[in-house]
Amino acid sequence: MKVLDYDALVERGIKYSKPHLWRMWNAGEFPRPFKISRSRNGWLETEIDAWLEKRIAARDQAVA
Repeated sequence: MKVLDYDALVERGIKYSKPHLWRMWNAGEFPRPFKISRSRNGWLETEIDAWLEKRIAARDQAVA
């Protein structure tokens, strides 16, 4: 199991601001993070990959 921090999300092309990510996960539109430490959040790589795959599938269905 691999944990991604905010910088790793940015490296994967998810370049949303931290406040925007907060709004998205509160709306159920992005995987919820968990606390790595008092001031750092982390996301499971598998959940981020699944979110990306879902977005790609939605794009492909819209085209078809």
